[in-house]
Amino acid sequence: MTPLTNFTVIAPIVHGKEDELRTLLLTMNQAPAFADPQNSLVPFGEFDGLHFARFVILKDETLGDLEEFYGPEAAFPDAPVYLAFLGDCDGPPDALLADFANLAASGLRQIFSYCEGFDSKCDLLRWMRDHSVRPAAAYVNTIGRTVRQIREEAELTERLAKSLASLSVSNGLDVPPRQIRDELIRAVRDSGAWPTPVPAPVAWQLRRLFFLVAAPLVILLPLLTLGLAAALFVYGAVLLLLGAVLVAFLIPLRRHETTDPDVQKPPKPPSEEHLKLLGERHDFDVTNQYSVMGSFKPGLFSQRLTTVLWWLINFASPILYPSGNLARIKTIHCARWVFLDNKRRGFFASNYDGSYESYMDDFVNKVSFGLNLAFSQGLNYPQTRFLLWGGAQKEQQFKDIQRRHTLPTEVWYKAYPGLTLVDIARNTRIRQGLERQMMTDTEIRQWLAEI
Repeated sequence: MTPLTNFTVIAPIVHGKEDELRTLLLTMNQAPAFADPQNSLVPFGEFDGLHFARFVILKDETLGDLEEFYGPEAAFPDAPVYLAFLGDCDGPPDALLADFANLAASGLRQIFSYCEGFDSKCDLLRWMRDHSVRPAAAYVNTIGRTVRQIREEAELTERLAKSLASLSVSNGLDVPPRQIRDELIRAVRDSGAWPTPVPAPVAWQLRRLFFLVAAPLVILLPLLTLGLAAALFVYGAVLLLLGAVLVAFLIPLRRHETTDPDVQKPPKPPSEEHLKLLGERHDFDVTNQYSVMGSFKPGLFSQRLTTVLWWLINFASPILYPSGNLARIKTIHCARWVFLDNKRRGFFASNYDGSYESYMDDFVNKVSFGLNLAFSQGLNYPQTRFLLWGGAQKEQQFKDIQRRHTLPTEVWYKAYPGLTLVDIARNTRIRQGLERQMMTDTEIRQWLAEI
């Protein structure tokens, strides 16, 4: 299988050019923030391995809270306004950037001309590489599911549905399920629409195998080399050390939690104008985009804690949630966490199924502790208790905060409009059922019901 990766190009916008750039970006859309796949600037539909893409202007409207609650020394008056160009793609992101530089050079040069330091005669690919930022953490719903697979399986399901409807009309309802399946297989083979899997890059397979083997070996190394008694001593010492580190961490954590200013007193709800702008840029597809940015609480503690927590999210998510279920949330296609301004600020972007409200409700109700881990050190975040409790559990307070920090994305592209993750997973099961050599009548009936 081919890994889904991402690229993140971020550059500061020339002072005073933000409105002009926004006007240009909006010309790429067929609906507010919903890109025309064949727009004249960057025709996203021409790039076969591109799942999602977006252009978003990163302008933090909550910067005034820093000085208001932490004093003049915490102010960030000259904070840059950035342009972010994001993409989620199959295979190496640098290869896709090279394709963009070849096939959309004119449009990208026009867009990036509003960024500081961009020269119209520069090497476009090198400039994008130089302004690329590696996310601190990233999440993918299902590792290895390509754009090609998603599209082929959707076409296969549609073809099977038409064939099944035709068989039902011509043969009636008394045909044995096994005969129906055989006729559907024959129809698909005759049409030449049978999906062809894309093999995973060898280097990626070897790297994945290395981590699968190396992690257990590191854990079992004392037992394998020292014997049982000595190994138990080592494990006990490690546990004591971890316990001491935990206590040494919890004391300053709780001190910060109880002494940091509560910037939600009095509460600051988002403006009606901001809410209207956000609402205008959602629900043009079954999937939506989410872009949010903000400052971290001043001080090294918040920066270092967030660095560690985001690293843990990046390390653990593909291990704990490898196939589409992020702590009981099954609607997120992909997401990323990015540091800005030497870790003074951060940016988060995701692609999710359903409405904005249902997205927030899912997190608050199912995984509020995860929100606390990821965002508790952000300015304005509701106060937590030992990191895991409180915080996002203060539902209305949390929702007001995240709305204030949510950005109105200018341009957003999805390679397979109309398909949710539920649809995509169902299409995969249908293809797998078509490929199986042996199925019982009950399994065939269940398979036909999904079509």
